[in-house]
Amino acid sequence: MEQFKHIGVIGRQGNVQVVDTLKRLKSYLLSRELQVILEEPMAQLMPGHGLQVCSRKMMGEVCDLVIVIGGDGSMLGAARALARHNIPVLGVNRGSLGFLTDVQPDHLEEQVGDVLDGKYFIENRFLLDVTIKRNGELIGHADALNEVVLHPGKATRMIEFELFIEGQFVYSQRSDGLIIATPTGSTAYALSGGGPIMHPKLDAVVLVPMFPHTLNSRPLVIDGNSEIKIVIGRNNPTYPQLSCDGQVHITAAPGDTLSIQKKPFKLRLIHPLNHNYYEVCRSKLGWGNRLDT
Repeated sequence: MEQFKHIGVIGRQGNVQVVDTLKRLKSYLLSRELQVILEEPMAQLMPGHGLQVCSRKMMGEVCDLVIVIGGDGSMLGAARALARHNIPVLGVNRGSLGFLTDVQPDHLEEQVGDVLDGKYFIENRFLLDVTIKRNGELIGHADALNEVVLHPGKATRMIEFELFIEGQFVYSQRSDGLIIATPTGSTAYALSGGGPIMHPKLDAVVLVPMFPHTLNSRPLVIDGNSEIKIVIGRNNPTYPQLSCDGQVHITAAPGDTLSIQKKPFKLRLIHPLNHNYYEVCRSKLGWGNRLDT
């Protein structure tokens, strides 16, 4: 197991509970004689903290473990920034759902201590890379851990587009858009759109139409290494939006071409040894428990 000595801390802003957890985490890590490095916005929440401070981008260069305090949204932002550095990431849940953040604040010292003692396993989660071209020229680029969504933005009109997978034409569609989700994102927006839940170990991507103007459009699960291309119809009256993880937004135009494929690097997500994906689903999605015997 890896030995963690330089611990970066990233957190959700504007949350009093995050600050309380941050103070506890700082005290615990320092008691173990570890170097603690705060992301710049977090440092502003703790005047006189006396710790090293750096940007999120630089954190990937100087840390061997990053702890994220917040919800899944905080983890999504951290994942996009840190995955390329191959640094393990551990989440402390201070959000609502918490599919990606395993450590519970009430057991902070115990669970973080287990990780520092080597009692953990790492799960690799792949990200999606999306580019937008206009008349052959690159106009936008972003990545996503959960999903890439083509949607109308503030308009109420449907979008017309064509879908290609591995260079093969799949269909043309009029709808409110399309969700392209990883297994990680299958329990997020794609699930709300009627998509399937995919186990994180699957090497697959799901495409979920959003309110299609036909009754025979259904979610489509494809190989995770597929290259997906979406061509926005030139006769669209509006400029649709492209959203990555609901946090990065790019405006597209009629005639633009979107290319989506797996990124070459993955998020290294740390789990405690007792982590159980199905237990998380039962808890977060309200699945039934065992029958009485």
